[in-house]
Amino acid sequence: MGGTIDVMSVDTGDIKRLLAYYQALGFDALPISLQAINNLMSDAHAEARGVNRKSLLEELRVHIGDCQRCKLAKHRANLVFGAGNPYARLMFIGEAPGKEEDLQGLPFVGDAGMLLTRLIIKMGMKREDVYIANIIKCRPPMNRDPEEDELSTCRKFIEKQIQIIRPQIIMTLGRIALQALMERPNLRITSARGRFLDYRGIPLMPTFHPAYLLRNPKDKILTWADAQKVMARIAPITSG
Repeated sequence: MGGTIDVMSVDTGDIKRLLAYYQALGFDALPISLQAINNLMSDAHAEARGVNRKSLLEELRVHIGDCQRCKLAKHRANLVFGAGNPYARLMFIGEAPGKEEDLQGLPFVGDAGMLLTRLIIKMGMKREDVYIANIIKCRPPMNRDPEEDELSTCRKFIEKQIQIIRPQIIMTLGRIALQALMERPNLRITSARGRFLDYRGIPLMPTFHPAYLLRNPKDKILTWADAQKVMARIAPITSG
């Protein structure tokens, strides 16, 4: 007990013997999903083949190019791809770039971004430790909500970023990011926040968007409660 398993040294026979061992001890199931096992094995094999997540993200950015796939291209100054650690354990996903993000081409750099940075620091990390992106890569005019055709066109890119980064936990920021990523348009942030959902085998914690918190500072305590649950989930993995 207390050791770690080198997944690259585990073959199918090892897994069968491990399952038989736990069955003999009386366990009906292991406390880990098949999806999580598949993700772990896939990541390990990819790293063994020399797959570089930074390079994969750069290739995705090149693939997106000077995107003209939806009408938002006509209004943007810069496409905002995302930024941070390609090997991040924690990934923040917001709705869409705002004015400052559009001007700088970086996610969460305005007033809302400063609040997010303070949250990250309070969680014991730096912005360079996490990865930050949006569902939509271009700013909607006048900061309006993204429309369904824009969401459906752009969603595949954030899905690919998640697939490349494989964070241990995702925090969605605001209603639209939550609904779009989970593909559940009736999901309400007020009822969903504070409890983990499952996004393709990855725990997902919904919380309020920093822009909302700037207008409603009393709810910062709720976002901090959400962040503490994320920290508790990550801590056993990162400690020691």
